[in-house]
Amino acid sequence: MNETLERWSSRRAFILAVTGAAVGLGNIWRFPYMTGENGGGAFLLLYIAFVLLLGLPVMMAEIMIGRAGRRSPSQSLAVLARQAGSSEQWRWLGLFGALTVFCILSFYSVVSGWSIEYLIAAVNGQFVDQGPAEVGAFFDGFLADPLRMTFNHTLFLLMTMSVVAAGVSNGLEKLNNLMMPLLYLLLVVLAIYAATTDGFAPALRWLFAPDLAAISVGVVLNAMGHAFFTLAVGACALMAYGAYMPDHQSLPRAAGAVAVLDVLVALLAGIAIFSVVFAHGIDPAEGPGLMFVTLPIVFAELPWGSLWLGLFFLLLLLATWTSSINLAEPMVAGLQGLGLRRSRATALVAVGIWLVGILSVLSFSHLEDVHIVAGMNFFELVSSVPSEIFLPLGGLLIAVFAAWVMPRETALRALDAGPVGFRLWQGVVRWVSIPLTALVLMSGLI
Repeated sequence: MNETLERWSSRRAFILAVTGAAVGLGNIWRFPYMTGENGGGAFLLLYIAFVLLLGLPVMMAEIMIGRAGRRSPSQSLAVLARQAGSSEQWRWLGLFGALTVFCILSFYSVVSGWSIEYLIAAVNGQFVDQGPAEVGAFFDGFLADPLRMTFNHTLFLLMTMSVVAAGVSNGLEKLNNLMMPLLYLLLVVLAIYAATTDGFAPALRWLFAPDLAAISVGVVLNAMGHAFFTLAVGACALMAYGAYMPDHQSLPRAAGAVAVLDVLVALLAGIAIFSVVFAHGIDPAEGPGLMFVTLPIVFAELPWGSLWLGLFFLLLLLATWTSSINLAEPMVAGLQGLGLRRSRATALVAVGIWLVGILSVLSFSHLEDVHIVAGMNFFELVSSVPSEIFLPLGGLLIAVFAAWVMPRETALRALDAGPVGFRLWQGVVRWVSIPLTALVLMSGLI
């Protein structure tokens, strides 16, 4: 098992790649509606706290394993376990992570196809002078049309896998260098626009003046789960990126930068969305339909509403595109580790994701009433179980391996935080992050 030959060309390229993997639907779609459903500022305060205590330490652990192993996730785990005198069966964690990412991307591609549909509709002025009934009918009609859903799912997957096929330096790195700055530019433009609306001040008060009375056990658990989900930890994807990490880059600084950039996207998206929502007196607790039903209605009533709505869905498309590309890479790298050429590995991953994604497409029409487990159809199952159970389980095992199994000297060198920094990280992971991750997992199982 040889070390991977590929490396990110610079520290900036690594940070943008990991940020690209983390930033996606969780920041722009999931964060706003979860914040709305969980009390606004109270949820935001808890979310940031758990990013620091839970998400960031486990993310550092995952990257550290990849950096120490310099191989595909399964190979890195096997090599490091052998060095520690532990069982090489740890390699199955890498395969479990690949399965998790595979499941996530199968529905992620379908949902990302929605942003393509809405971007085209917004640019064409589809939502101008449309009320709630018309916008809701548009969404329902689209979901019930398997041909349109399949076309968008296929188009998005082709966009994703064509970049992955080009490789780390020629594909992922070049796209991240272009798209991530563009994503932040669009967010800033939308936030500046939000500042001109009447809802800007109420949105800031709602987000940044938390009502501590709104905190409940459910809010705490939701904040923990989202902090875990939003940083893309637990699926061994960041382990693969750690294998490409430059030798002299500070892992704690890089991981800290990724966490800050990730939270910043969520905050800017929240400010932009809730400013518009409050400007029109709409309940922020609209749930998952906030983006695809409520926002088109609101933007349709604004001057240049089609332009701003189009920019918003362009932002969503860019975020999901970069996230999907960066999440697909570890699966392709794993198949390369088995001896497949990148082109063939990419094609196998793409076909598999496409086929499973079709089941999600049909879950809104022909398979809508086919329940797999606990009354859930296929889309509901694949969009909940991987994020609520697989990710925290994978994160828990990654944290245990990094903090308890890896040889201390190997972990110390890979973390590159000095003896004091290493002991601090190890203590937080062992006695804070692992128990919190276990709670996230148990809440998903209940």
